[in-house]
Amino acid sequence: MDLMVGATADSVAMVEGAMKEVSEEEMVAAIAFGHEAIKAQCQMQKELAAAVGRTADSPTRDYPKYDENEELKKRIQEGVYQGAYDVARSGNTSKGGRKEGFSAVKKGFLEQLLAEQPELDMKMFGRYYGSAEKKAIRDMMVKERVRLDGRQLTEIRPIWSEINYLPGAHGSAIFTRGETQSLTTATLGTKLDEQIVDQPLTKGYSKFMLHYNFPGFSTGEVKPNRGAGRREIGHGNLALRSLRQVLPSEDENPYTIRIVSDILESNGSSSMATVCAGSLALMDAGVKISAAVAGIAMGLVQDKETGEYAVLSDILGDEDHLGDMDFKVTGTEKGICACQMDIKIQGLSNEILTAALHQAREGRLHILGEMAKTISAPAPELKPHTPRSHKMLIDKEFIGAIIGPGGKVIQQIQKDTNATVIIEEKDEKGHVSIYAANQDDMQGAIDRIRAIAAQPEVGEVYKGKVRSIQPYGAFVEIMPGKDGLLHISEVTHERIQTLEGLLEVGQDIDVKLVEIDKKTGKYRLSRKVLLPKPEGAAASNGEAQA
Repeated sequence: MDLMVGATADSVAMVEGAMKEVSEEEMVAAIAFGHEAIKAQCQMQKELAAAVGRTADSPTRDYPKYDENEELKKRIQEGVYQGAYDVARSGNTSKGGRKEGFSAVKKGFLEQLLAEQPELDMKMFGRYYGSAEKKAIRDMMVKERVRLDGRQLTEIRPIWSEINYLPGAHGSAIFTRGETQSLTTATLGTKLDEQIVDQPLTKGYSKFMLHYNFPGFSTGEVKPNRGAGRREIGHGNLALRSLRQVLPSEDENPYTIRIVSDILESNGSSSMATVCAGSLALMDAGVKISAAVAGIAMGLVQDKETGEYAVLSDILGDEDHLGDMDFKVTGTEKGICACQMDIKIQGLSNEILTAALHQAREGRLHILGEMAKTISAPAPELKPHTPRSHKMLIDKEFIGAIIGPGGKVIQQIQKDTNATVIIEEKDEKGHVSIYAANQDDMQGAIDRIRAIAAQPEVGEVYKGKVRSIQPYGAFVEIMPGKDGLLHISEVTHERIQTLEGLLEVGQDIDVKLVEIDKKTGKYRLSRKVLLPKPEGAAASNGEAQA
């Protein structure tokens, strides 16, 4: 478990991390462990402050404050509270419909107030109205135990999803939950597509990338698409940490994987929609992930005066804005894979944190059930247009032979077969990765590499090619780069003085490897052992060994 906890001496203030399918109880225990360590750090800070003469009663810097108009504040609170409360309680499922309702309340009261106070300070009105609307919405949720869109506290918005949405992609899925929608693609590349990681403390390569795009139109805004900002990077990293927990091992997965999530509409928790859509796209692509992953964003509304609170499952954008917490939790049926919590209050009690985690589990299992209706396991086969892959282990000594002088051999293999061949030396072995668009090209490359890396075996019959003819015999290539001597006495059963008329350069013949010289490693071949023996003919050494 990789977990970061931020806290005060009394309560938890921030949690972020990734873990391998841990239970809610294990998560709470880990947070509690971190909190205890933080208490000691808080005490140390107090002691350091005291050592330099700073205490809780020491004077602090004064900052300019707004000039409050308590009379106007009270007037606006009384004038709009009930109207805003009624709009919040109406259960309008449309974000736009709720916005129109609150705007009507604001506009109606503003017209009345301007008639009374023509010189009204509009900035102050806007600030006081926002506070009154926020209080009305929060009070409604705590008292009525219902949400802005009419849902119960634990209720999840309607979900639908579809895979193979983009037929040209290696894997794709669209996931919609309420007014939030992610269109996600999964692309499988070769080892050459790995991402170079060059950070101050880390160098290497990454085989898994996730990019999260949040265009302005997803929230009804008109703005240019520019580079990824803090929000996009953070949400993308959260989704990446979540899905990484279920990826197959490097030995089982030869591909470099890139996931791209395009948010088409957003009203709360688009990063969690990315996790769900990413999981579906990986399964659609045929990547053998260990389990489906889903994510849910939890919210909180807490009344400071009474101590009452409401934990909200699958929060809306408005509930995130007006609430006290945005706690994103992802995981499988077995447990939690990643989390990220932001809060706007001083801290969370252990009671609220535990309740939020268990409520998140219920919501996560519901979402996983809805996803399973679309696809419940990775596709058994890759898409026809997905690159095929194959891994081979060869002896270290053959790496140079496969690459060839200046890369000549490996380049020729790739040219002839249309495959991509990558060779690495690891653990005193040659690791060969082959990628091809179809099985025929793949098999062609495999056969060529096996021919180079294979060791000839005594007793095996090979289809050889005559490379040169000498007075004493012929040299025959039985494997790429491996020639053996076919002595003139091993060509036929009859005694012959010359090979003229029997063999010629470039001719394909079947020969048998009858001996490998232990000192020189040279190969001795025989052709006559494969031919019918005339009656009464004496057996040669090669025939005797055969």
